[in-house]
Order: sequence, then structure tokens, then C-alpha cells
Amino acid sequence: MKRLIIAFTAFCCFATIICAQKLTRWVNPFIGTGAVESGLSGNNYPGATVPFGMIQLSPDTREAPDWAQASGYDYNDSVIYGFSHTRLSGTGASDFIDILMFPTISDKKQSDFTHQQEQARPGYYQVLLENEKINAELTASTRVGVHRYTYPRQSEAGIWLDLDHSANKGSWNRRVIQAQIRQVSPTVVEGYRIITGWAKLRKIYFHIEFSKPVLSSELYDGDRMYKDTPVMNGTNVKGLFGFDMKQDAELVCKVALSPVSIENARLNMSAEVPGWDFDDVAATAESSWEKELEKITVEGTDWQKEIFYTALYHTMVQPNTMSDVNGEYMAADYTTRRVAGDEVHYSTFSLWDTFRGAHPLYTLMHAGRTADFVKSMMRQYDYYGYLPIWQLWGQDNYCMIGNHSIPVIVDAVLKGIAGVDEEKAYEAVRNSSVVSHLNSPFEVWEKYGYMPENIQTQSVSITLEQAFDDWCVAQLAKKLGKEADYKHFMKRSAFYRNLFNAETGFFRPKNDKGEWIEPFDPYKYGANGGYPFTEGNAWQYFWYVPQNVPDLITLTGGDKAFTAKLDTFFTVTHQSGELNDNASGFVGQYAHGNEPSHHVAYLYAYAGEAWKTQKYVAHIMNNLYNTTSSGYAGNDDCGEMSAWYIFGALGFYPVNPASGEYVIGTPMLQEAVMHLPGGKTFTVKAPRKKENEIYIRSIKLNGKKYTKPYITHQDIMNGGTLEFAMSAVPRK
Repeated sequence: MKRLIIAFTAFCCFATIICAQKLTRWVNPFIGTGAVESGLSGNNYPGATVPFGMIQLSPDTREAPDWAQASGYDYNDSVIYGFSHTRLSGTGASDFIDILMFPTISDKKQSDFTHQQEQARPGYYQVLLENEKINAELTASTRVGVHRYTYPRQSEAGIWLDLDHSANKGSWNRRVIQAQIRQVSPTVVEGYRIITGWAKLRKIYFHIEFSKPVLSSELYDGDRMYKDTPVMNGTNVKGLFGFDMKQDAELVCKVALSPVSIENARLNMSAEVPGWDFDDVAATAESSWEKELEKITVEGTDWQKEIFYTALYHTMVQPNTMSDVNGEYMAADYTTRRVAGDEVHYSTFSLWDTFRGAHPLYTLMHAGRTADFVKSMMRQYDYYGYLPIWQLWGQDNYCMIGNHSIPVIVDAVLKGIAGVDEEKAYEAVRNSSVVSHLNSPFEVWEKYGYMPENIQTQSVSITLEQAFDDWCVAQLAKKLGKEADYKHFMKRSAFYRNLFNAETGFFRPKNDKGEWIEPFDPYKYGANGGYPFTEGNAWQYFWYVPQNVPDLITLTGGDKAFTAKLDTFFTVTHQSGELNDNASGFVGQYAHGNEPSHHVAYLYAYAGEAWKTQKYVAHIMNNLYNTTSSGYAGNDDCGEMSAWYIFGALGFYPVNPASGEYVIGTPMLQEAVMHLPGGKTFTVKAPRKKENEIYIRSIKLNGKKYTKPYITHQDIMNGGTLEFAMSAVPRK
């Protein structure tokens, strides 16, 4: 017996050590879930999901989530209305919020909760619903959400199933077109919901299994209740299912979703969660996260590791799987199609945001998935006529500007991502650059060489961003030997010059007569229409020529004038009128809370003052990220804010996200090891004795002195070591 006790004690100690070594322990899903006064938070959620999963099972703390609580959860709230199975992560607009469930011992539809009785880790969420003392636990596989509810001991308990609950029906003309709840056996409920919203038409089919038989049911069509009826159809459908809890206080519910059919939802459940072991599903979910997080191992302070691994986690919450286990998915033309072999169809492409940092990060960490991302985008071209702008649940909502599937696809091809048909990719990016669509009137683009504001609003931002997209098309044309196209799109890539006003030193709007539009105020903000600048001002958009920074320097008047203008940008705090809602995280005019500014701190490196890049990048990482619910300076935008931190902490960033080059900033970690395909590793070392050693004295790549202001994608993929000697004193 003594030996047995010793052995058991040793096993427990070993298990504790193994657990302590897991990288998932550094992930804090509550980071970015709730803003402080006069700021943004990230709009993230704490619930259960797996990497790139279809299911995002999380509490809704608003009855009708909207812009400020787009993910459905706000850390500042104290009431939970239930647990829905889909949502967006970090976006400025809300959608999804599908298939809400809520446990009760009466007929209550909400409960108070406290953070003292709440916890979350990758793949798992738990909260005590205070009003009725019900413990709720959530976990997930790719296409199945699993609930475990522990009720107080009593004879009966219930679960609400609400198909009317959604994001705010006052936004995006959102409404439920049709829904159905059908009880098909004592333990199985199925149905669907068809809803409009930010995505114009979504179909969500579900298959639910309970670990206990349903004792009674109340189905509702609006306010009218039907007792123990097997099916209910309507536009405001809910159900309350009762269970006998005399023998066991625990009830497990499994919910499989499909965008295609109820039959596919059944298949998804039988393939992914055939059994009833909640803890096993949660352990598998956590293991899936551990596998992905292990692709980058780092050494730094606990504070840095918590921010880093939470950011890495947030980059993998989306894009989302949108095909079922049998490969079927709903295409952009609303037909059911099937992917080939072991391919996966994805959606949730917040491309105006993620083309900048998240997708370049995916090419380093997720080459196989990158191929599937690209092919998923190209399928929209096949059935819709052009590539996605902002796609969710397989549908394009045309939010934002530019055509930023193009740099994602071109970057993948130029980096040699396996599995992408180069000629088909070129066909898609070229035609998406000549076939006019919303915010992209290419006949106007070709005629004027810019977007006139009186014809196309957001004209300056569109001109700058479309010029970059055209440069990307040109690079792929060059690779494939299409010389005429290369010349044509390179010419278009310089159209930004046509809006540069030498007198004011800014890019400014013109009308179709070539006249400058007055008055002009470089500090005035625009929104998403009705103004020349998109979610920013002329100061923030001045720097968006990533395809030709040397030419931007020339337009500014040379290196000294360029860095002087950058100095002003990072220090002047003047404001004109109201700020855009997405403007936050300020360093002068720099607004880290929104994407147009994200590359700007790295531009000093192009003009011989890399130490200022190091200064501002370090400032942003140390002051605009933290480990609280307001840990991001703005919306995380499907992982883009997080991707910026990952690159920043590693010490480089893709200023031009389709160039295969990463501009060197300042590494914030003592060491980081990227685990690459084929067993290779790329190690970044930046040993420092003091936290204020943010400046670079010298760099070595694979033991040799390195003086370039950037490293290449191939440098990283070849494996090796990038070593920095750090100092508290800038090298001017």
C-alpha cells in the first residue's frame, strides 16, 4: 500500500509538471473582451472553439449584440442570456449569434453571473449561473458544440432553445426568414434557421442530442405556446425542453451545425463527437490548440508570454471551417457543392484587415491551410464572378474597400505555397481587377487614373489601396510571363501619384474634372462612405504606398523630409471634429486601433532612421497591449491586431504583405523559435539584461553580420538563427 501511495503521488507530480509545461496555460481568452472608458477592447469572446473551427460556443451577455459587443460578450456585463454557437471574433460589426441554448429550473431566460465564478481556457469555458445555481460548461470540436449543465438537485430541469435570438435586428435589415424546431426522438431535436443580416442570406442547420430523454416540451411561435407538439415552424421560434433530474444532476447536450443540411449536421456529430465524454472532448480541443501554439516557442516575461500566446490563439479563431465532414459546403451561388479529397472550405475573410499581417503569418505557420484559404476565395470567383471583399458564411457583404483577396493569393503563389493553381489564381486576380463591382468601378479607374470623389466616395483611400492591389496583379503577371499585363498593372499601381498634392504634401481628393476638392483638412476623419478617407484621415492614409516606399520618400522630398513628416505624425495630437469610431490607440496621429496605421512605424527603416522604428514599435507593444479585458487598443478584426503583435515581438513585419520581405523592427522576446515544415527551425535571439534595451546594436544571420533592413520569407523558411545585440541607447 505504501508503494502504491508513493507511485500515485509520483504520477500526480509528473502530471502537474506536464500540465505546467503546456503552452495553452499562457492563453487568456478574456483578453480583449471588454473595454475600459474611452477605449476599445478587441471585441473578442472567451468561449469554446478549436483552431479555425465552425463552432464558436460562448456566452451572450447582450439580448441583441451589436457593434460595441460584436462577439456577443462584454466583460463589463453581469447578465448572461444564453450560449450561442457562432459569432465573429474582434469585428466592428456583429453577425452570426446562432442557435442559443440556456439552462433553467423554471422558465427563466437569463441569469446574473460574476467573474469570480467564471473561467476559460482554449477549448473550454465555465460559468456559474447565479440566479438558479446552475453550473454551465462548454467545449467544442470543429463542427460540434458540447454543453454540460449541472443543476441543483431536484426533480425537473429545462433547456431553452431559441432560434429568434440573434445580433441586433435593427442593424443590416436583419430578420429571421424561417426557422424550425423538430423533436425526432426522445433524445434528439433538429431544425434550421434561415436569416438575413450582414451576410445577406444564411442557412444554419442543427442536430441536437441530449444525454437524457425529453420529459416534456413547450414550443413557441412568438407568444403562442404549444405543449408537447413534435414540430414548430415560424419566424420567432423557441422551445423549452424538460428533463427528469431525480437520478443525476448532470445533463450533456451535443449540438452539431451544418451550412448545408440536417443530414450533414448528423454526419458531423457522428464523425466528431459520437460519444458522451465531455472531458474527453475538452481535452481533445485543448490538445488541438497546443499543437498549433507549439509552432512558435518563446522565452520572455510571463506578461509577454500571456500576450503573445493569447494573440497567437486569436489569429487562429478564424477563418472558419465552412464545409462539412463529407466535403459539402454552400457555395456563393447558394448551391451545394463539394470540395475535393481532404480539402476544407473556409469562410470569414475580413480581408481589409487580415491581408496586412494575419495572412502573411499564415504562410509561415499554416502553409497547408493557406492553400485551402486561397482555394476557398477562388471558389467565390468561380460562382460569383470576382474574389471576396469581406466574406462570412460563404457570402460577401462588400464591407470595406479594395480587393484584398488579391495580395493574399499573389503572396501565396509567389511564396510557392503548394496546391495553388497559378494560372487559375492569375485568372481570378486579373478578372477581379477589371470586372467592376461595388466600390471598384474599374472603367472609372482606367479613364481617370484615380477615383474621382464625386463619382466614387472614399476615393483617396480606394485609389491608394487599389494601386497596391494592382501592383500585386503585376507581380503575378511577371512571374507567369504575361508582359503586357505586367506593364498595364504596373502603370495602374502608380495611380496614387495622381492624387498627390505637392502644395499641401498630402494625397487629396479630386473631382472628375481634375480639380482639387476644397476645403481640405488632413486631420478630418471619414467613415465608410461619404468622405474621401475610409475610417481614417489624410495623415493616416499618406503612408499607404507599400509597393513603392522609395517613391513615396521622393514625393515627400527625400529621406530627411520623410522622417521629419513621420516625426510630426507620431507627435502631433490635433483633432478636427469627431473621430471615427475605430480610431483609438493614439501615438500622435498614429492610431493603432485601426489597420491603416499598422505599418507606419516601420517606415523609418526605409529612410535611414531604423532606431525610430525600434522606439515606436517597442512603445506600441509595451503600452497598447496588456493582459486585461481591454488588452487591445482596438477591434482585433479577426486576428489582425493580434498578428501585428506576433510579428512585432518576433522583430519584423510585412510592410508590403505580398513582397516576401519583412522589415526589421525590434524583437521583444529573449528568444523565439519558429518550428517550420521539414523539421527546420528559425530562431530569433535578442538577449537583454534590462527591459529598456529596445535598440539594436547589430544583427547576425546564421553567424554572419547582417545589415539589410529586412529579411525575406525564404530566409525564414530555410531555417537558421537571427541574432540581435540589444542596447538601451539608440544607434543613430
